[in-house]
Amino acid sequence: MTAETASPTRFTINRERAGALRQRAGDYWSRRWVKIAALLLVLPLLGYLLLWLLFARGLPSAESLLTYQPPLPTSVRDIDGMPVETYARERRVQLSYDEYPRRMIQAFLAAEDRTFFQHGGIDYPGLLGAVYDYASKVGSGERARGGSTITQQVAKNLLLTNEYSVTRKVKEAFLARRIEDVLTKQQILELYLNQIFLGRNAYGVQAAARAYFDKDVENLELHEMAYLATLPKAPSNYSPERHPERALARRNWILGEMERNGFITSAERAAAQAQPLGTVRGARNTVKNVGGYFMEELRRELIEKYGEETEKGPNGVYAGGLWVRSSYDPVMQKAAESAFRDGLMRFDGGRSWRDPGLEIDMAKDWRSQLAAADYGVGYEDWRPAVVIEKADSAATIGFTDGTTSTLPSYAAQMPKRGTSSAAFGFLQPGMIIAVKRDGDHYALRSVPEISGGMVVEQVSTGRVLAMQGGFDVRGSSFNRTTQAMRQPGSTFKPIVYSAALDNGMTPASIIVDGPFCTNLGTPQQKCFRNFGGSSAGPQTMRWGLEQSRNLMTVRAANQIGMDKVTRLARQLEVGDFPNYLSIALGAGDTTLMKMTNAFAILANQGKALKPSLIDYVQDRNGKVVFRLDGRCDAMDGCNAPDWDGKPMPRPPLRTKQLMDPMTAYQMVHILEGVVTRGTATRLRDLNRPLFGKTGTTSGPRDVWFIGGTPDIVAGIYLGYDKPRSLGGAAQGGRIAAPIFKAFAEQALKDEPVVPFRAPEGIRMVRIDRRSGKKVFGAWPSGNDAKAAVIWEAFKPESEPRRTIRQDQVADADLLARAIAQARAKRAAATDRRDSDFLQREGGIY
Repeated sequence: MTAETASPTRFTINRERAGALRQRAGDYWSRRWVKIAALLLVLPLLGYLLLWLLFARGLPSAESLLTYQPPLPTSVRDIDGMPVETYARERRVQLSYDEYPRRMIQAFLAAEDRTFFQHGGIDYPGLLGAVYDYASKVGSGERARGGSTITQQVAKNLLLTNEYSVTRKVKEAFLARRIEDVLTKQQILELYLNQIFLGRNAYGVQAAARAYFDKDVENLELHEMAYLATLPKAPSNYSPERHPERALARRNWILGEMERNGFITSAERAAAQAQPLGTVRGARNTVKNVGGYFMEELRRELIEKYGEETEKGPNGVYAGGLWVRSSYDPVMQKAAESAFRDGLMRFDGGRSWRDPGLEIDMAKDWRSQLAAADYGVGYEDWRPAVVIEKADSAATIGFTDGTTSTLPSYAAQMPKRGTSSAAFGFLQPGMIIAVKRDGDHYALRSVPEISGGMVVEQVSTGRVLAMQGGFDVRGSSFNRTTQAMRQPGSTFKPIVYSAALDNGMTPASIIVDGPFCTNLGTPQQKCFRNFGGSSAGPQTMRWGLEQSRNLMTVRAANQIGMDKVTRLARQLEVGDFPNYLSIALGAGDTTLMKMTNAFAILANQGKALKPSLIDYVQDRNGKVVFRLDGRCDAMDGCNAPDWDGKPMPRPPLRTKQLMDPMTAYQMVHILEGVVTRGTATRLRDLNRPLFGKTGTTSGPRDVWFIGGTPDIVAGIYLGYDKPRSLGGAAQGGRIAAPIFKAFAEQALKDEPVVPFRAPEGIRMVRIDRRSGKKVFGAWPSGNDAKAAVIWEAFKPESEPRRTIRQDQVADADLLARAIAQARAKRAAATDRRDSDFLQREGGIY
């Protein structure tokens, strides 16, 4: 047989075999059990595809967990690098897997997922049990047991919602499988232990260890680890305060599970179960949140830069884990707080008790309402309280910790405002009050109505060292240091005279302290007067500023032109004011922060300063994302990885010179005289070089003092939030300057005594401080307030040409006083027409 004839036979045989196979398959498929088996195989695949299309397509990528960063608090450190504040909505400390003790991990595995290291993200036996439990409880209102693995809990906590539904459970299962494909078991556990909520605002195991036992995880004992493992299910159900028996039973069950899984021995289990829960009621704060106006202002700045959550940075201020180095000086802040509050209390002393106007619904939980009340009492030994009951002789009061005490009627004898009755008669149940411990009971106290602000700034850098924007930030977060627009009064005068010094005048220039009227381009004439109505005739600029003479100030401003004064005010960023002569007396609105910064610029020899609370900011990985000084912005080789053999790069001088340094020093030198023999002489006994200026606005509505040393400048003002008169005797030297003195006695007691340094070119000349003439044959006598001869600072070629002898100084002084008295009498007789104006405008002094 040939090949040609054999080939058709083979094809025929193959076709017959194929036909037989198709027939045999048809015979099998015709059998019922084959159809059922095929259907059972296809249906799960179709079901899985359907579920994937319905639930899994929109799920987040599991790869996002590789770069996942849990929300972390922002930590603030003070000027010395010590932690002082945190901003967070979730208290959390992130640890790596290796930092968790092995027993801690085993406790959570025993409680939540004992087969974690064996399954692929889903525990199918547990899942079937959960499905059966869910089906048996449908319609009953009961919640079925979860059956979720740790991987599924990670999926729910990080990428899904807390919705209780079958839909979420299906999504959870799909995502758990994805997570297992992307992350190792150790990475999954690390995410879980850092993320879970365990009550007491603690997120993650380390934060919970602090919250419940005041320990770090590596210091926990076995029974404490087991208790923390009870909390993921429902922290409130196992609260040591409300459900101690339930918590103890659950903890002991977990210890038994640890033994059953071979994690601990029987002896270890028995010893741990014999221990009490051992939780603490309140953990010590590892960071004592100092709060206050400084930290509130800092929080606002951070939110402006980085946002609250995610819109401006990596999770924002409350979750980004930022590390902030601030200029907060705890010594300065404490001194400022106590001095300022004491000053408010001194002014308010003897006035009647003021009801804060806050009430609580006593039919509800008064403790929680009191804790949430917007009421700050300032002092550490004062406490907010609520009146629970009132009898004839005493009232029962309650505190935020749930304790109660008594307020006897004789301890509440402060008069009620507008009446002669004791305040006790006005107390009613539900009223919130302030009290202070007095022996075995409490006494009534009153938070002053007057307020104000105080700020302390470092001269060389502009860093804000302390800030107090009111009596207590808990009562009012409105920061009067930075937000309140007030008239600075006579504290504005140094700006006027600085402009005069820049335009031909000297500290010895003679300015007439006498009546001054102008029509200001209108038919109606406006006249200015000194406080008290007197005038002293021709005097030196120095004398006029030391004694805060209004008439000399407006004359100087009028002589050089108000446009030059307002231009300097804009350069110093005090404000953009119109060219009105009244502005020279401090009639333009500005803030305490701006005025204090202007004085700091004077002390800094005219170099620009920007008030700042933040030195630098690092992200959670330690990278500097903000630096105040910007030292590397204009430096070549600043961030070079290796030394290139060249000299270390030096940061360029980036500070702008806003005014002539000699002018700035002349003004500071004059303002030293305000302390030595002017309106702030009560500061002389601090026995250190000081400069400053007092101020009091029309009414008087506000009282001011701004001044300091070569190193720091402090600004203070007091006034009512709704401006009204403080009383006719109120003056900056009497009310505001003593606050600075109290502050300085605390804050500067250990600081070195250093003089103000004169810039190059300044000439120190002996002059008669009243006539302004150069003196020979006599020498200044230190800081004697009555000294006729003083050292005065002059720019080159500007010192007085005429001189007088030592024996002429006293005669010249007497003659000047006689002339001043004669002119004062003449002014009083001829200027009565201006009394109506004074009654309308009040006095600015």
